Amino acid sequence: MFLIRSVFMVFLLLAGCGHSFGQGGPLQLQPKKPAAAAPAKPAPGKISPIDQTMAIANANDYLNSSPLMTADFVQIGADGHRTEGKLYIQKPGRMRFEYNKPASLEIIADGTSVAVRDKKLGTQDLYFIGQTPLKFLLKEKIDISRDTKILDVSSESTSTSIFIEDKATFGGTSRIKLTFDSTSFALKQWKVIDPQGYETLVSLFNIDTAKRPDPSLFRITQENFRDPSTNK
Repeated sequence: MFLIRSVFMVFLLLAGCGHSFGQGGPLQLQPKKPAAAAPAKPAPGKISPIDQTMAIANANDYLNSSPLMTADFVQIGADGHRTEGKLYIQKPGRMRFEYNKPASLEIIADGTSVAVRDKKLGTQDLYFIGQTPLKFLLKEKIDISRDTKILDVSSESTSTSIFIEDKATFGGTSRIKLTFDSTSFALKQWKVIDPQGYETLVSLFNIDTAKRPDPSLFRITQENFRDPSTNK
């Protein structure tokens, strides 16, 4: 059930991908006020407004640099369960998460709808694509500051993170942490916390933004797709 919820999170509110920005509470963006006698200390990873603006611009440039992506992914759900698989993207609106066995789930977006399939059970549930919090991966052109609410921008030695909020997802408001490589600004990871507080982390590896995925990967059909390996 946790895997199903995490998959559902990966894409709709479903989750995009539970953990939490904090431990089970709302994200606190401001450091606690220091005692009067103590000098103020900058929050860890805090960067200047100018650098924040530059980081957002670099993130937009990367996300808009190619309509294609193929990558390996590792997903960690709310219960700590780890799953792996392959991610395919063709903008606008087409995406496929293929989970490695023994997981029997896959998520397919065809540009209009999103299908969450369980090949073992032979079930398929459809949702509107606009319900997904992963608009930053699906829109033909994304402007993070215009299309979402930016909560915070922080930077460490090798990564830069942008916290965003999306109130238009299924079930309420989702919060997303996008993590980019500080040098190339390639997207390394995202973490989504859904309206119920469940969180899922997805990390990307072996990213290819040149190879065009097979169009059939994004096709949603109503045929019986039960996994033949189950012998049922």
